[in-house]
Amino acid sequence: MARAASHPTPSPRPGVWAWAAAGALVGLLGATLQFAPAVWVQRAAFTATDGRVLLRESRGTVWHGSAELALGGGAGSSDSARLPGRVQWDLQPGLHGLHIALRADCCTPQAQVLEVTPGLRSWRLQVAAGESTWPAAVLAGLGTPWNTVQMQGQLTLKTPGLTLLSSVDRVKVEGSMSLELPHLSSRLSTLRPLGSYRLLLTGGEQATLDLRTVEGSLQLQGMGRWTANHLRFVGEARAEADHEAELSNLLNIMGRRDGARSVITLG
Repeated sequence: MARAASHPTPSPRPGVWAWAAAGALVGLLGATLQFAPAVWVQRAAFTATDGRVLLRESRGTVWHGSAELALGGGAGSSDSARLPGRVQWDLQPGLHGLHIALRADCCTPQAQVLEVTPGLRSWRLQVAAGESTWPAAVLAGLGTPWNTVQMQGQLTLKTPGLTLLSSVDRVKVEGSMSLELPHLSSRLSTLRPLGSYRLLLTGGEQATLDLRTVEGSLQLQGMGRWTANHLRFVGEARAEADHEAELSNLLNIMGRRDGARSVITLG
């Protein structure tokens, strides 16, 4: 009996191999992102803030991790001040952006929730209502003049809700945020406390920053306006008549001395 002729098995078409390779790459990318180390967040924070937010001793992943948090004086600066404890984060990607929950051992009784929505040449950051309390001493890490003034006390940050909208060349602020500075002191003065203060950020077509003295021997006041991506703040510091001698050195450092007052200019 004659044997049937054998036929070679057809090779897979090139397109099949291309799809298989693409699938493998997508799977590899997904696995890489899922287990991406927390140090990626550490590097991103440094780059985005030009070295002013420093994360150290990172643990976990990009999505669920923790680190020690410090404030620095910027790239190339040797100044830094670390918060006690650690900061934890939880990131959850969604259809419209990124959901972020932040907790600090020292300072946040409840997680601070942020929503980041990217767009074409734009982004939106929503800060949920919340309250947190931070040590004023950490500001020394930002460099001059904070490292000289050496503020002591607690800073309470409150917001009923705040939204930052960035598009092309401007940032718009919606909502408000306040910073309460009760019973603040400085290592440069034996007078304790210097006073209590309130800094209020109010959104609108042109966001404003308002500094006022609640009570105290060191009187602070000032007003700032946010135009496009630029903040311009002008204020002044004065001492009550009974404490001018005790506060003279501090006034010399806080700004440009003009008689009994010190003029503070930022931006």
